[in-house]
Amino acid sequence: MTAPLRIALLASSRHAVRQPFAGGMESFVFEFARALTSAGHRVTLFAAPGSSTDLPCDVLPVHTFDMSEESRRDPLAPEWIVHETHAYLSVMMDLADTLRDDFDLVHNHSLHYLPLAMARSIPAPMLTTLHTPPLPWLEQAVALPRGVASSFAAVSDFTAEQWRPIIGPVSLVPNGIDLDAWRRGPGGDYAVWSGRLVPEKGVALAIATARRAGLRLRIAGPVGDPAYFDQVVRPELGDDVEYCGHLRQEELNELVGGAAVALVTPVWEEPFGLVTAEALASGTPVAAFARGGIPEIVDEDSGRLATPDDVDGLARAALEAAALPRDAARARAETHCSHAVMTERYVELYEDLVRDDRRVSA
Repeated sequence: MTAPLRIALLASSRHAVRQPFAGGMESFVFEFARALTSAGHRVTLFAAPGSSTDLPCDVLPVHTFDMSEESRRDPLAPEWIVHETHAYLSVMMDLADTLRDDFDLVHNHSLHYLPLAMARSIPAPMLTTLHTPPLPWLEQAVALPRGVASSFAAVSDFTAEQWRPIIGPVSLVPNGIDLDAWRRGPGGDYAVWSGRLVPEKGVALAIATARRAGLRLRIAGPVGDPAYFDQVVRPELGDDVEYCGHLRQEELNELVGGAAVALVTPVWEEPFGLVTAEALASGTPVAAFARGGIPEIVDEDSGRLATPDDVDGLARAALEAAALPRDAARARAETHCSHAVMTERYVELYEDLVRDDRRVSA
């Protein structure tokens, strides 16, 4: 298939797709939309209000509504959940009705159950990327009696195996990053940690690790949980631990590329770990807990892995990783974290789905 495709990308209705990014998902969708557009496809993005206007694609408006005072008083229905459900219900109804002839394919990156539950209502085929483990709301949508009208791709073998008992084998498309945007840095004498500042990312363990290894630590990322930051992170800041703020991509690249080693410390089974790929692309070796999909990215030439939650082990890993050649880290990113390869693989899946859908409709 050589004709450009008309693709609807469904992203988060809560977090705007713009710099500085709220998290890895927003960064991923931002760059992916650009890559698809550069490849000649027409991309329309469904994302939260305030999403970047410099994206080379159209943006589907997120429908909002004003809750009544009576509704706001209901303690069982937090306002953000109601707004999110309304947004996805609205966009799926639009795709089934007024937008039904506008797209060849819908690519679902949301973590909400409604796109899956309503996939049968839209005429275009749907591909859903599994960015998370089988969360209860997503799993119940897949388990509907008639089944779900979506194909699936997983971001890592680990995530694919988690979903296998529920939906069977799925395609594997590891996440990629724009290697032209992430440049190899010179390195330095400090450790770096980047990501959302929330409990599951384990920045407290990174702080303990850096001190155990005798390394200064510089931290960057959005404060996703203010109470956690104020109670756990802020008291640890000082001469040896610095919070550098919520940075734009080019600023983060400079910070990560100037580090001797990047610490990756999830306390949950990280499906992929985009910060790992970003560190390697910056030429910075990685010391990480061997959780989730991270061992699929880091090899002996580009970093060291430690037993999850083992601060002493990660401190040893950090010192070993810091001595590795930076060229090897960058080379690993080029062979295993390529944005171009990821995009090409997704387009192949798109073409297969659209071709099969046209055969069925003929």
